[in-house]
Amino acid sequence: MEALPHKTEVPAYQASPAEPEARVPHFVIEAGRGSLWDALGELWTHRELLYFLTWRDVKLRYKQTVLGALWAMLQPLLMMVVFTVLFGRLAHVPSDGLPYPIFAFAGLVPWQFFQSAVAQGGSSLVGNAQLVTKVYFPRMAIPGAAVGTAMVDFAIASVILFAMMAWYEIAPGAGITMFPVLVGLLAIFAGAVGMWMAGMNVKYRDIKYVLPFILQLWMFATPVIYPASFVPAGWRWILMLNPLTGIIGGFRSAVLNKPFDWPAIALAAALTLGSAAYAVWSFRRMERGFADVI
Repeated sequence: MEALPHKTEVPAYQASPAEPEARVPHFVIEAGRGSLWDALGELWTHRELLYFLTWRDVKLRYKQTVLGALWAMLQPLLMMVVFTVLFGRLAHVPSDGLPYPIFAFAGLVPWQFFQSAVAQGGSSLVGNAQLVTKVYFPRMAIPGAAVGTAMVDFAIASVILFAMMAWYEIAPGAGITMFPVLVGLLAIFAGAVGMWMAGMNVKYRDIKYVLPFILQLWMFATPVIYPASFVPAGWRWILMLNPLTGIIGGFRSAVLNKPFDWPAIALAAALTLGSAAYAVWSFRRMERGFADVI
């Protein structure tokens, strides 16, 4: 495991009698010894910093905008309208017995959360280069703040989702208790992907050009605007290797009172936790050179 950064004091320069003012202490940030849990513990210790970074990003996101936080509602709503016309009306894509608008919107709300968290997280370190090079703190807090910012938009969009459920007379059942669990898995996976992309973007600036294209393809590889049953059974196992398949499918089942695909959710949870562990390990390896190349 990579070592946790810590501060050590280097013996001061011993001035000559002719240089009485030259004795200046130096402090060097270098790696210590610790486990993966120590890294997460350090992030928890700095949770107040994570809160302030998140709040700063929320304010900057809607600064000098006319509609402000309403954009968090308009984006999935407008996408729902487009997909309803193209896939619901024209292509007649099935929607598991639900009205297509509510079916699509229930998939777009978690997808928008994931997309926003990864897109902002991927560029977060480069966008905060001055903080990275001048002040020591857990670098994971920077992409972590992108997840917190996306969570605010997700909460606003969820209000519209529940309002649409009332309009279509869809009452949540006992499965709604899985709502926070699935949102937690979604946040962990979004944070893991955003963190890894942020670290890669410091070294390879091509990431900022490739990432939007990857996210666009990823949406169509995820059952957001179509059900997983729409994919032929022989190819469905490939779809299940995408953690968002089980997470978004479970989210839709939780809020729209549909049966859960428990094997898909269990596989998604395992893949999410594995991805998070790898992302933290990889990020900490790359972190040692951030200040030199950012």
